[in-house]
Amino acid sequence: MSVQYCTKCVYPSSSAVPLMFDEEGVCSGCRVHEQKKSIDWEQRWQWLKELTDEYRSDSNYDIVIPVSGGKDSYFQTHIAVKELGLKALLVTYHGNNYLPEGEYNLYRMREVFDCDHIIVRPSVDALIKMNRVGFKLQGDMNWHAHCGIFTVPIQVAVRYKVPLLLWGEHGFMDLGGMYSYNDLVEFTAKHRLEHNLRGYDWDDFTDDGLEKLGRSELKEGLTAKDLMWGQYPSDEEIDQVGVRGLYLFNFLDWEGNQQTKLMTELYGWRPAEQPFERTYRRISNLDDMHENGIHDYLKFIKFGYGRGSDHACRDIRPGIMTREHGIEMVRKYDHVKPRRDLERWLKYVDMTEEEFDSICDTFRDRRVWRIENGQWVKDNIWGEPSAYGTVHQS
Repeated sequence: MSVQYCTKCVYPSSSAVPLMFDEEGVCSGCRVHEQKKSIDWEQRWQWLKELTDEYRSDSNYDIVIPVSGGKDSYFQTHIAVKELGLKALLVTYHGNNYLPEGEYNLYRMREVFDCDHIIVRPSVDALIKMNRVGFKLQGDMNWHAHCGIFTVPIQVAVRYKVPLLLWGEHGFMDLGGMYSYNDLVEFTAKHRLEHNLRGYDWDDFTDDGLEKLGRSELKEGLTAKDLMWGQYPSDEEIDQVGVRGLYLFNFLDWEGNQQTKLMTELYGWRPAEQPFERTYRRISNLDDMHENGIHDYLKFIKFGYGRGSDHACRDIRPGIMTREHGIEMVRKYDHVKPRRDLERWLKYVDMTEEEFDSICDTFRDRRVWRIENGQWVKDNIWGEPSAYGTVHQS
């Protein structure tokens, strides 16, 4: 097989998050997760208390917390406000496609934590155009959300002169083991651009930017004024305030399932009421109805895996799920083309399914996919290969 699978979890070597395999066939994400067992978490908690004490202010906010209203947002805010006693400013990028439960959770944060809360909502027309350009340019209709989430809070921190930000987990480290827990990695503009935004930035989506990329056929009439929310502060602005971003999961024994249970008990946080078509979990990504649906289907099209794999890995590593059960979740969910989600998104951006499928095929990773008898075929973690759809574009 050209794709290797971790012998402890279910991640493939084609993962969108960079990872490595050791001589036992175990991925770097699993190995880094194992470090948690040897960490003195009481010491880490003391480090966090001492560090945040340095940023307390008599006249300003103590900390900015980027929040989506999700389970992790609640937990970050709970720790900062209730456990550390910090005066927090909550900041949200709103991409227009929240689930009703996600919207409910988001707007309750101001009430249950008694925090000021800034929500930035770009124009719907601009967001629809960003969906179309992102999909056609790089196979990611939600690129605008990655940009907004990792830009708006930093803009607010600079504007209000609040040096400290508190993120939840570092996704590339948590999933793929990009860093060690001993690195105490912090947020950087370099990681934002090269990994979170995959080398693109806001100006690539303007007409001028697309012209420079040689993709003028994708122009949607977007200008710098339409994308003010995506423009990252300059190095001089960052340095003047001294902005830095901590990841809470470096200081606590982070486990999403347990934290969700606690946030539900303490604050009435709500999961999705309706099951998703591509994953068994109902507690993740309620801030965009397409994140677990058509956006994740694009990951399967590109890299041959999806949310079933992501969520199974997160449950296998702490011992909540066996690898065998995880493989069954991969087999059940990863390949599913989400009908109701796709229909909604196609209407949202005024596109036909035929056009969607043809564009999807241009992003398939040839390490994963091959053509046999007019069908796209890939090898699977359970052994035998399977065909997953008709070839629309060779």
